[in-house]
Amino acid sequence: MVLSTLNPIDYLVIGHITQDLLDDGTYLHGGTVSYSGLTAAALGQRVGILTSCAPDLDLGVYSGMQVRALPAARNTVFRNISTDAGRLQYMYHSARRLDSTAVPEEWKLTPIVHLGPVAAEIDPGIYTAFPRSLICLTSQGWLRSFAPDGRVFPVDWTYSPDLLRAAHAVVLSLEDLHNDERKVEHWAELCSLLVVTQSDQGARVYWNGDVRRFAAPKVELVEDTGAGDIFAACFFHRLYATQDPWEAARFAVRLAAASVTRRHFHSVPTPREISDAVIQVI
Repeated sequence: MVLSTLNPIDYLVIGHITQDLLDDGTYLHGGTVSYSGLTAAALGQRVGILTSCAPDLDLGVYSGMQVRALPAARNTVFRNISTDAGRLQYMYHSARRLDSTAVPEEWKLTPIVHLGPVAAEIDPGIYTAFPRSLICLTSQGWLRSFAPDGRVFPVDWTYSPDLLRAAHAVVLSLEDLHNDERKVEHWAELCSLLVVTQSDQGARVYWNGDVRRFAAPKVELVEDTGAGDIFAACFFHRLYATQDPWEAARFAVRLAAASVTRRHFHSVPTPREISDAVIQVI
């Protein structure tokens, strides 16, 4: 749907809502915009989602958020297959590309703008539409390419470095950088604030020539799908509120750890977890 009337928002997340194909042939909603958007809403932000999907996609789960969805012939569809050698991921279809022409005028002054591609579906130049926003990136979707059969494989950053230099905060995983510490150092030089997540090992933050590590609480893993997106939304939210990357990282690590103890959208932080995390970092 394309909303004709838009209200002011605090947190805009841009990228494709995905349909994740399960072994039994059913689908679950996914993608950064889903996990980060729901998390930002749980944190009290007025959330807007800029996406593209087929007109018949059920958007009921995003009730309470404003969704501007450019109509597409197909939804973006992923499938994850577990093997003895690790996870294989395929993308079978993709919705429409998102660029600055898709951004409503009403949203160009949004305080927090989160660019969260999953399949290189966002034009990297879109950030210029938000001259006064906190520009935040989860870069994973720009570090993927796709074989003819849809298989997803990692690639290096192939775009202009302008976006990375302009961003106020960049979050990605060590896996996104192929577990290559030389690439981490290169990104840390390009980005004014870089956060590298490391699954159950927590995260490290590069800022102002310093690097600090934040250990994750020990929890029982149930499912970690979306944990990185939940971490990112918590980090960006707290960074905007406090202007302190160290505090934002402590807050985000705690809530991301809690998220992996539940499945799918039940992983979104609860009010109690949020209040406890705030107390923890004061």
